[in-house]
Amino acid sequence: MKTAPVRTLLDRLGGARGPASLSSYYLIIGTTVALTCIGLMTVLSASAAESISQGQDPYQLFLREAMFAAVGLAIMVVLSFTSRRILMKLAWPAYFLAFLLLLLVFTPLGKEVGGNRNWLNLGDAFSFQPSEAAKLALALWLGLVLARKGHLITQWKHALVPAVPLGGLIAGLVLLEHDLGTSVIVMAIIAAGLFFGGVSLKLLVPSGAAAMGLVVLMAALSGNRTSRLAGWMGQCDSGLCDQARNGLYALASGGWFGVGLGQSRQKWSWIPEAHNDFIFAILGEEFGLLGTIVIIALYAVLAIAIFRVIMRHNDTFARVVCGCIMTWIVGQAFVNIAMVTGLLPVIGVPLPLISYGGTALVVVLAAIGVVLSFARTQPESPQPESKPATP
Repeated sequence: MKTAPVRTLLDRLGGARGPASLSSYYLIIGTTVALTCIGLMTVLSASAAESISQGQDPYQLFLREAMFAAVGLAIMVVLSFTSRRILMKLAWPAYFLAFLLLLLVFTPLGKEVGGNRNWLNLGDAFSFQPSEAAKLALALWLGLVLARKGHLITQWKHALVPAVPLGGLIAGLVLLEHDLGTSVIVMAIIAAGLFFGGVSLKLLVPSGAAAMGLVVLMAALSGNRTSRLAGWMGQCDSGLCDQARNGLYALASGGWFGVGLGQSRQKWSWIPEAHNDFIFAILGEEFGLLGTIVIIALYAVLAIAIFRVIMRHNDTFARVVCGCIMTWIVGQAFVNIAMVTGLLPVIGVPLPLISYGGTALVVVLAAIGVVLSFARTQPESPQPESKPATP
């Protein structure tokens, strides 16, 4: 059969033909810790310059990020020992909590940053992004509802309901916050959940095309997003391309081996918020092309390790949750890197585990902890909640 080589490749990547082992578990831990440490180091390098120019403590943002990394790693360890049964019980409460927090953004507690009203302000010392927590909640919830469908997932009405309407509700609230980049990632999570849940491609492809059409429409209706698209297409009037152009300058000046840790020149206010969305440009300037290849390789190893976990499990809940998390982290990394290198317009999504941002870092580490909880256990048969099709 023509599909035999493809199946063999998938089996080898997933380890389906070999004995169960903890190799994926250690690969996930290793790549996660490596990316987090690289992120902390680069945040210090990228943020210190602007902090010094503004007369602030150059270690302020680094210390905050290190604190969030410690909290996130602790949560990751706790969740890695959390049972499947508890994770399933957390799915619906997590969804409702995420929905409530997204609604609170539209109250006086909400705060607008960079044109996006996607922050909750709980005082001068603490604020966070509910849309980041909603990604993990959505992954758990999709895993639960699709696992309970069982063989009914082959019917289009069971495949779409309630996953698409309630999942789309989360994506819609994020869109109302004017955060198109995050809403695209949320839509990708929903699509991944349906795919790993067993929904037919004949249903997924037109649904995905409709979702992309909605994204294009939302971009066309926003003056800010239209300006970004125009800048990406080369219409660089009034400084529209400054951030993207300077990001490319940073990558180009890095050469093969980089200018050295802490020696970036573009971070001195040439790239706004260099420690956030465009931190990959600073990595390229200071560590060169070889450094960026290492970063991309780490994300690839992380993706393969999570995919091996997916392939080892025949439990729909585990496959959907891990598939959603893999798509979220690796997909967001791809979008960010493509954005910095000019392959995509600037849509404002951070580089997972590396960009500055306490909420994003803690939630991504928590998601990795969920994957580790499946990686450290033997594959199981589906539990009684999977319901067979009825005539």
